[in-house]
Amino acid sequence: MPASPSTARAINDRVALRLLQQEGPLTAGQLKQLTGLSRPTVADLVERLTAAGLIEVVGESGEQRRGPNARLYGIVADRAHLAALDVRTEGVSVVVSDLLGRELARASVPIADDTGTGPAVEQAVTLVERAAKEAGAERLHTVGVGAPGLIDPATGELRDSSGLPEWHRRLVAALQERLPARVIVENETNLAALAEQRDGAARDRDTFVLLWLGHGTGAAVVLDGRLRRGASGGTGEIGFLPVPGTSTLPSATDCEGGFHSLAGSAAVAELAAGHGLVAMAVSPGEPEAAALVRQAVATLSSPSASPSPSPSPSASSGADRFLSALADRLAIGAASVVAVLDPGCVVLGGEVGQVGGEVLAARVGERLARMSPLPVEVRASALGGGAVLRGALLTARESAQDDLFAPRSR
Repeated sequence: MPASPSTARAINDRVALRLLQQEGPLTAGQLKQLTGLSRPTVADLVERLTAAGLIEVVGESGEQRRGPNARLYGIVADRAHLAALDVRTEGVSVVVSDLLGRELARASVPIADDTGTGPAVEQAVTLVERAAKEAGAERLHTVGVGAPGLIDPATGELRDSSGLPEWHRRLVAALQERLPARVIVENETNLAALAEQRDGAARDRDTFVLLWLGHGTGAAVVLDGRLRRGASGGTGEIGFLPVPGTSTLPSATDCEGGFHSLAGSAAVAELAAGHGLVAMAVSPGEPEAAALVRQAVATLSSPSASPSPSPSPSASSGADRFLSALADRLAIGAASVVAVLDPGCVVLGGEVGQVGGEVLAARVGERLARMSPLPVEVRASALGGGAVLRGALLTARESAQDDLFAPRSR
């Protein structure tokens, strides 16, 4: 049956808003061309959306054109303000943006291991409130939170997880109590995968696996364009994957002995030390493994590209052996994922994947080609650790737009 007039108007409005979000400001004529709607229909929807406070005139299309037909319409960016949180065991980072995703404020706070649950929650919530105030946001419409651990697929809540601080779960409840905003929680690795698919290394892939390599390990699975979470929200808990090369097996409460024992930051640091490498400089919040991998890659790079003295043969040899040994370890975990899912593409994500770049990705790819009959491309992360915040912001933005752009009763 044909849509009713009110339903047709709602559909047209939503299509126009999505075009303005994706393409930027457009004239009524451009909206007519892109939507295929008639001129009177476009004029009506522009009037409706302007009256609703969703779009506004933001300029004119060119110096040679004047009048109504030249007006450029754009989404009202401050119609809603959004926040994204990256919650780690060692601290919290936050970004506040407008409805178009433009960053307005950014802040972070370290939280020590011995900080009590209450004080830790208060520090994190205060950080969000301060960032929102700095951004000029009277209120936040939606907050996206990326955190380690399992997200209950039925409730969307962060589940109890051994090894993670209690303040993580308390933080979500505190945000919901203190902020008049919708709060959405998602596993950090899943958010990183969404960001890499939208803006990073997997832009041209609708099926891939992101292997998270930071302080810990994890994986995110995207199949046919959809993020897969599993029956209990545990898809990608690769740190618990039993692998050769460890002295024990993981348990239900401890990933020691699993893939984490080969590829977690502490394990990578121990591997580097065995090859004579020690991290020279570690940025605040950066996994030691990332600093070591960055240092090893730089050591192998062309001496002419760096003003520093050429590395000694022994240093170059140690860096080469370290990266090869690390690639061996990563390939073990990646091969298991490839054998089960056949994703065609594995992105080495997180801080380690980004700094390892093509050097590390190529070595892992070579090993996978020898271990698996399935074709797979290995790529380095384009976003690194920042992918979690980016993914959280994208999720908050999608949710806010679904709410604001939803058909309204007429």
